[in-house]
Amino acid sequence: MRAVRETIRVFGGAVLAAVYVLGKRDNALSLAESAGDSGAMYGLSPRYPLSGRTPVVEAFLTGRPLWLNAEGLAAYGESPGESPELTPPANISLGALPLGANGTPLGCLIVVDDVSGGFDAERRNFLELYADQVAAWLEATGEPNNHAIGRTGPRPVLGPALDRLRVGSFTLVLSTGHIEADDRVLDLVDIPRGEFDGRVETLLAHTVPDDLPALMSIVDPGHMTSGGRDLEFRVRRPGGELRWLRLRCRVLADGVGRPERVLGVVADASHLRPTADEVSRVQRLSVALAGAMTVRDVSRAVVAALRDPLGADRVALAELEGDRLVVKVLDPPEPDAWPELWRAEWRSEWPDAPAGALPTLEAALREGRASLWPAGSALEPGLEGIGPGGLAVLPIPAEGRVVGGCLVGWDEPHEFGPEERSLLTATAGMVGQALVRARAFDAEHELATTLQRSLLPRKLPRLPGAVAVARYLPATVGLEVGGDWYDVIPLSENHVALVVGDVQGHNAGAATIMGQMRTAIRAYAVEGHPPDVVVSRANHLLVGMETDLFATCCYVAIDMEEGNALCVRAGHLPPLLRAPEGVTEEVEVEGGPPLGVLAEAEFPMTALALTPGTVLALLTDGLVESSSLHLEDGMRRVCDALSRADPSDAGRMADELLGGVNRRDDDVALLLLRYDGIGVRPLRARWTVWRLPDAVAHARRFTARTLRTWRATDERVTEQSDTLLLIVSELVTNALVHTQGQVGLDLMLSGERLRVAVSDASPRAPVKPGNVDWEATGGRGILLVQAVSASYGSVPLSSGKQVWAETLLPRREP
Repeated sequence: MRAVRETIRVFGGAVLAAVYVLGKRDNALSLAESAGDSGAMYGLSPRYPLSGRTPVVEAFLTGRPLWLNAEGLAAYGESPGESPELTPPANISLGALPLGANGTPLGCLIVVDDVSGGFDAERRNFLELYADQVAAWLEATGEPNNHAIGRTGPRPVLGPALDRLRVGSFTLVLSTGHIEADDRVLDLVDIPRGEFDGRVETLLAHTVPDDLPALMSIVDPGHMTSGGRDLEFRVRRPGGELRWLRLRCRVLADGVGRPERVLGVVADASHLRPTADEVSRVQRLSVALAGAMTVRDVSRAVVAALRDPLGADRVALAELEGDRLVVKVLDPPEPDAWPELWRAEWRSEWPDAPAGALPTLEAALREGRASLWPAGSALEPGLEGIGPGGLAVLPIPAEGRVVGGCLVGWDEPHEFGPEERSLLTATAGMVGQALVRARAFDAEHELATTLQRSLLPRKLPRLPGAVAVARYLPATVGLEVGGDWYDVIPLSENHVALVVGDVQGHNAGAATIMGQMRTAIRAYAVEGHPPDVVVSRANHLLVGMETDLFATCCYVAIDMEEGNALCVRAGHLPPLLRAPEGVTEEVEVEGGPPLGVLAEAEFPMTALALTPGTVLALLTDGLVESSSLHLEDGMRRVCDALSRADPSDAGRMADELLGGVNRRDDDVALLLLRYDGIGVRPLRARWTVWRLPDAVAHARRFTARTLRTWRATDERVTEQSDTLLLIVSELVTNALVHTQGQVGLDLMLSGERLRVAVSDASPRAPVKPGNVDWEATGGRGILLVQAVSASYGSVPLSSGKQVWAETLLPRREP
């Protein structure tokens, strides 16, 4: 009792404390234990019927603390009890604090002080925190349920209970980190009074490292907000064993509302000490969360740690975003397993539950305390359907606030034991930190992936006689954007260029260089340069940039009609070639140095022959090399996978090559081309136009002879002869009049298309006149060509440009 009196004096200087519990039969509050001076001296009765008007009953029924000074106490009558013979002293103050947990009233704590002015604000805060500790202890140990109803006189329960509870108090100044702790707090943390320097770091040094983030969110002024906090943590004793402590605290603000001081109580929570099995569960969860990179990984770890080990029927994990709960996982995932409120909000993979529609859940998250509701609890339908046999709501704390909640429900009646409560509390603390880390990873990784994909082709073009597919996977290790890229570049006359490259580094600079190199190579290729010139010019461009980064690439130009290909390699992996019979091998391509290293580097070309059914694969080193995979082994693995894959579906073939790539140290870019060959080759004819007075007439006669020859192949050519002769006249005339040098005329019949192309040495594209009046002697040629042709355009060449126009043959009669 001496220890109890000392405890009471610490918490607000009270001279008397008494606990009343509710009897289930007589509907009255009965005295369970008192400490300090005699209750009769201060007018306290051993029994309070709920029908009476007393401070004890009012606080119990309203669920709110009641603070009375001498004047306020006199308003209730001669005494705070029902017995007139119990007359209290004239100048006392009384506090009545309800004891309850999870919405269930347990009783009432009465404190009395021998002063008339009442309890000041700071002592009220301490006493309310103390009442919370007592209620939590009673709930966890089941003391109120053990009270023998109907027994006369107080039952000596709370005195020893308070002594075992071992409560201490402290005051923390947030601006300086100075802490005033009583002897009981120092005893709980095993710090001798003479060795305590008043620094909060000294207390934190005894905390288990896994529990430090939660405690730091309280002592850090930047994270602390006005209000209360409740958490459990562990300290390591000098002998190496762990001790569980429970902390409850409140923040006091200064005159402008900024957090200034923290008032707290610390209690021995040995009843929360888990068994060896519980420790192993927490350790397994800790290991799983340490390796969880994404929010989805965290959700899976939570379900694995709670549902089967606890025999639960439902587990839900949700993040709190504004006034909505964004669900991250529901297990089981079927909508029929969840209440109607959740099914009504099912929009995508998971529903979003409005927190306002679940007031009990919203209150639990706002208070930040784990709440356990047994079977039969009065809950709204949206929660009752989750756990009709028992429901646990775990607020998930992180960075000084509640970031979400975890709901665990049972269909059959479920009893919550102390060990299970410790597991749930420990789970919530670890999940909060892991969830914040994973959410940041997901956000930054999504940003990096979006940036990367914005620099890559949105879709690949359709190719004559071939199918091309590409795949890109960002790295899963690290968050920075990579420099891998790919491109498929259609060229003139059934030619196509494939390119795959990789810029050194994983940052925004690498992504910038990647975008510039992809654009440059595409521009040089479209101009009609051979592969070695394209790569050489890209190298000169990168050397001239103000960067220390270099790039590698593999460039392949393919003639789709003949199946001939020219390959250039600049410090990159060689392409892989899968023959129609399934044999896959690396192509021996003589390579040059990476781009951006040597200004005068040479890039030799290697000729390849493609037969119908051949598959060409270009890839980056992220697919074949990692910290656990050697390059040669990776190339061998990809060759084997390419040989086994079915080439009839190029997309599925690409997916199978990436099937074994899970945890990636680097980005992965893959470009596949299945060469099918062109079944009917187009007919071509070429004429060099000499600069003679009758050059246009010679060009028309050449065109007419060619069309007569092609008429044997397709009689519909005759119907387009006049149109084609007009186009040839206008395009050749423009080239001769407005340019210098050689002029070439190309004719092509491909399927239902007749194409005329005139090339010259001028890089300037023809200009369409803005206004041509009736008196003008020229300027109508381009207008005529556009009017009579189905399509018209101009493309640059390495030696100038090419102006082309196409007409369509009439449809064949069925």
